Amino acid sequence: MADRPQTSMQTLLVGLDAGCRSVLEPLFEADAVPHLESVFDTGTAGPLASQTPPWTPSAWPSLYTGTNPGKHGVFGFLTFDGYDWDVVNATHVRQHTLWELLDERGKSSVVVNAPVTHPPRAIDGAIVPGYTAPEEPDCHPEGLLDDIREEVGEYRVYAPRDADGPEKVRWYERLVEMRGEAFRYLADRFDPEFGFVQFQQTDTVFHEFPGDHGKVRAVYEAVDRQLGTILEKCDPDTVVVASDHGMGEYTGHEFRPNEFLRQQGLVETTTEGEGMPTWSTIADNQLQDGKEGKTEADDGPDLLRRGMAGLASVGVTSQRIHAALDAVGLADFVAERVPTDVARAASEQVDFPSSKAYMRDRIELGIRVNLEGREPDGVVSESQYDRLCDDLVAMLSEVTTPDGKPVFEEVARREEVFSGPYVEEAPDVITIPREYDEFLSTRVGDGQFGPPSEPYNHKRDGIVAVSGTGVDPTADLSGAHLFDVAPTILATMGLPAGERMDGQTLPAVESVGTERYPAFDAGEQERTDDDEVEARLADLGYLE
Repeated sequence: MADRPQTSMQTLLVGLDAGCRSVLEPLFEADAVPHLESVFDTGTAGPLASQTPPWTPSAWPSLYTGTNPGKHGVFGFLTFDGYDWDVVNATHVRQHTLWELLDERGKSSVVVNAPVTHPPRAIDGAIVPGYTAPEEPDCHPEGLLDDIREEVGEYRVYAPRDADGPEKVRWYERLVEMRGEAFRYLADRFDPEFGFVQFQQTDTVFHEFPGDHGKVRAVYEAVDRQLGTILEKCDPDTVVVASDHGMGEYTGHEFRPNEFLRQQGLVETTTEGEGMPTWSTIADNQLQDGKEGKTEADDGPDLLRRGMAGLASVGVTSQRIHAALDAVGLADFVAERVPTDVARAASEQVDFPSSKAYMRDRIELGIRVNLEGREPDGVVSESQYDRLCDDLVAMLSEVTTPDGKPVFEEVARREEVFSGPYVEEAPDVITIPREYDEFLSTRVGDGQFGPPSEPYNHKRDGIVAVSGTGVDPTADLSGAHLFDVAPTILATMGLPAGERMDGQTLPAVESVGTERYPAFDAGEQERTDDDEVEARLADLGYLE
């Protein structure tokens, strides 16, 4: 038998997007994921309370910086400049990451597939960006992506958009393999003290195949195979498994705050202009990895667009058309054949400049006030601002579902939820759905309530497990929070937590105290401006 390779890896962080006890327990009982289960059995584990909002682009930066969104600056998939929006990237994360703090202390890292890490910042080690990166991401060091492909073969960030059904699941499994193969190659090449490999498909499979336990199991089994090989080849001293949030079935309703606010006289709507992403964005299949659909040159779109706009002027919007088509199973068929601009011409949207308050992005979980002097065409004066925010808290706190249950478990001013220099970038009023069982939508024109657009979606509690050298397997992790992961990982490597971190070292590991690390130099923010990234977010229901 060959000698087991020894590496310098002190701590391995395994990221399971949307991993949670309710998903893992059936897999453990079926002995489907023995390597993952061994981490839980030999160490200590518990639920990991996520943050507000519990979605990938904000929660992962919170996990790997140890700070709340008010300190790192990312509140959702989108960043806003007035009423204009773009997809977030690493330049919007304005706190030091774990691997940057380790670099400061002379320790190297290999990071593969961490969300919101493109473009990567230089460290001693290697970074291969994940979610929200383009399909051909810049990696660190320069030229690394070519090296990976030469060594392990094909490497992609996403599955092809035209993959469907069983083919898509095979792609998920292959993407998981790519993460493992790339990580092992880079760990061997750079011999880092810290390793972080994240698996996104454990979340994606629920959005694409809600309730299909066979496909979920196939993805997790693929993850487990890669984890087993990583543990064998890298032999880390300590292993931490963590997720950004949980996942579960939604049994409540879809609530549409913008429609509610319109009926309160606060939201104005329009059928002209770009607005926020709508059904027309989701329906945009003009380019799917080289597969062309309808374009503006086809079938007289100008005439059709004018006709749709005319229908919208008398209340027949694309949302209403979509609802009718969906009822007879034709929505997707038509969506693939209607040019985006045609659908948008009939899509009723929030008119941001004319509205007093609105939900601009459901992932942010909140209402933004159109404040004079802050927004380009603000209509709410400074003197009216506090009163309006208080009114929004009061009126939204009282909203109940058609069966009499409260829609929100908490409605609060943003300063009660977030802290830090970037709080003003958050919505002014934060709306936390009851048990994350009520689905929020920015749609207008279809009534205040409807069935959830997605039957499965994010839940508050994820999972954390810690195993290995210096870990107390009897420690109680029942109070673990997302912010605690970063200080805990630093402690496993004998380093203090950052003074600006919001979390604490979990009791499974001995704390090394806190220390002030160098201040973060935010620098200039870059635009993502990538239609393909936006389309993929729309595919998963993150852009409406």
